[in-house]
Amino acid sequence: MTHVSVRRGLLYVSIAATAWGTGGAAGALLHQTGGLGPVAVSFWRFAAGAAVLLLARFLFGLGRPGTTETPTTIRRNRPTGWNRTPGKTQHTARLTTTPRTRPAEPLVTDRRDRPTGWNPAAEETRPNGPFSVLRRARPARRGPMLRRILVTGVAMAVYQTAYFAAIAESGLAVATVVTIGATPVLVASGGLLLLGERLSATGSGAVAIALTGLAMLTLDGGSATFSAAGIGWALLSAAGYAGVTLLNRASPDEPYATAMGGFVVGGLCLLPVALGQGLLPSGDPLASWAVVVYLGTVPTALAYGLFFTGLVAVRATTAAVISLVEPVGAAILGILLLGERLTPAAVCGSVLLLGAVALLALKERGDRAGVAA
Repeated sequence: MTHVSVRRGLLYVSIAATAWGTGGAAGALLHQTGGLGPVAVSFWRFAAGAAVLLLARFLFGLGRPGTTETPTTIRRNRPTGWNRTPGKTQHTARLTTTPRTRPAEPLVTDRRDRPTGWNPAAEETRPNGPFSVLRRARPARRGPMLRRILVTGVAMAVYQTAYFAAIAESGLAVATVVTIGATPVLVASGGLLLLGERLSATGSGAVAIALTGLAMLTLDGGSATFSAAGIGWALLSAAGYAGVTLLNRASPDEPYATAMGGFVVGGLCLLPVALGQGLLPSGDPLASWAVVVYLGTVPTALAYGLFFTGLVAVRATTAAVISLVEPVGAAILGILLLGERLTPAAVCGSVLLLGAVALLALKERGDRAGVAA
């Protein structure tokens, strides 16, 4: 079980939402420079994200279960020449200064404590690769974890594809408002029914303020095209994202392993459609693959890993509302890199969004502090 404080969980979710805000611009750039369709872009996003997390797990041990201090590891970590005087407690232990003439052999625990049929050779050959968390897991835990990874990956593929379908039917503005706006409502309802997370009056007000700011920011001065099919696809996308949030809030074990497995499953689901659109980018290969690396690293591997880790400490509805800052980050990115300008209504919408997120974050920390007290 990963232990995360509420403050750190809020920080993780905020960083994830900010990183997601850069994903749209990176995807659009990959579409322009590489000529890839939206589903092919999502496939490479998942594939690169899985590769980045796998590499980080192999090189740095990111996401591996924490090792507990067994008697063997405790003795290995003690200073050279350490000696405990028989009959004394650990607090009165002394350090000897006489250097050892040969390396110390690891101390072993009493074999009477080991289970029947214990084999020392099996201990030496335990898997220690990047996927060892799945192989070392107990059978009772392996099944639920694999099912969570499978559901997470399928839901990721569904809400990515449905979002692009909503854009095709109703345009970017309506698809964004309905998809991102319906998510906290669905998460709040699911959190109440499935997780027992009640939304206070302050939380409900923060959600309403955030949705108002989202509409002002996204629909500002644009021509909105509403269609039943577009609204349906957007709601399906929101339901998929809400399902991923609730599932990983209910079972937050191994967040990075869940993200990596979800990327693999989602990429496999999108692969047939991506092959039909054209899988390999055209144009300048260096520029296209550089964008793929960024898309898989920052708004995918980093963002989802931090988001799933933050769900350990942050309630699902709070995380969903914080995720609404994604369009604010995208708007700021457009100002800094693309020279775009925000109208007064869009600025007010951004302020409302950020204010609602700050209000809900303070409420989350206050509630957890009250429980701890």
